[in-house]
Amino acid sequence: MKLKIKQNILMEHLNYAIKGISSKNLIPILNCIKFELTEHGLYLISTDNDIAIKTFIDKKEIDTIDILGEVVISGKYIYDIVRKLPNTIINIEEAVDSRLYIYTENSSFYLNCNLVSDFPQIDLEDHKNPIILTQKVLKTIYLQTAFATSTQETRPILTGINFKINGNIMECTATDSYRLAKKTIKIEENVIEDINVTIPTKNIGELVKMFINEEDQIELHIFNNKIIFKFNNIIMLSSLINGTYPDTSKLIPSEFLIHIQTKLNDIYSAIDRASLLTNESEKNTIRFQSKDNEVVISSNIPEIGNVEEKVCITKENGEDINISFSSKYMMEALKTLETEEVTLLFNSEIKPIIVKSPNNDQLIQLILPIKTY
Repeated sequence: MKLKIKQNILMEHLNYAIKGISSKNLIPILNCIKFELTEHGLYLISTDNDIAIKTFIDKKEIDTIDILGEVVISGKYIYDIVRKLPNTIINIEEAVDSRLYIYTENSSFYLNCNLVSDFPQIDLEDHKNPIILTQKVLKTIYLQTAFATSTQETRPILTGINFKINGNIMECTATDSYRLAKKTIKIEENVIEDINVTIPTKNIGELVKMFINEEDQIELHIFNNKIIFKFNNIIMLSSLINGTYPDTSKLIPSEFLIHIQTKLNDIYSAIDRASLLTNESEKNTIRFQSKDNEVVISSNIPEIGNVEEKVCITKENGEDINISFSSKYMMEALKTLETEEVTLLFNSEIKPIIVKSPNNDQLIQLILPIKTY
């Protein structure tokens, strides 16, 4: 293998490929990046057996291609070397003693190569009926739901975002059993078979970091045990989480006794200030009490002091609510809404709180109250 390529072009694609390598992996070959130089261009491939990334540099972006071939080298070291080289032409060629020679006018490096045959074979086939979204839609799904997933490995299924597709309706749900985020969108074409898969949240997080133009499309190729994302010149494979995602459809009530509407910035700022006098050990609990057209938000730390905030509200009926909940959870839910007004729905002080935009059910946030007695 022998080629010449500009540093900035190679670095751009190494930034993608390095995401397929886990620092926690104890298998040496899974800490490597495979370079495949063909007559069409250069492929960079990486995997840690949970995700795999394949990115392509077209021959038009490569200065010269002299000898085709493939090598497998340490991902960390090739990444660091190229990152610290100046933005100039880099020469890369395979030496006769199973080493890769990387050099510019003033710098030269040798890296030991690994056996190409040891690198895992990665199946990146297409599904005959991929789901097509814009990158912006998928990023929005992630931003509006990912925070509600669990970080506890005791229930692995809750560490992912559940994608359920029926016809042309996609429901994306995340929950840690104390709160829930649900985003519903319409896709362009009906799916022939219903889809119900759970994708690790951290893998979707790595995916959205690679988006450049959010108006570009992305293809989702969904299989029984994996999902493949294709966009631009990048392919990313992610494993799916085994298990049955809990049925959350019955958690969101269809009717509510108390409807409160207020300005989102006002309620967020009040909760933010009230949270200053809360304890993380007590789940950052605050009290929320409505009376007529006002709500009082309060909290206290006995040995420090207390705080009380008042916010103007609009109610659809005359009933009031006295309830406690996590200020952290409520603020994270409110931040996902892209609106000036927010609707808070209650049934009692022990039943779930629903947070959503007025007249828009595409995004629903659910928070469980906290008993303070």
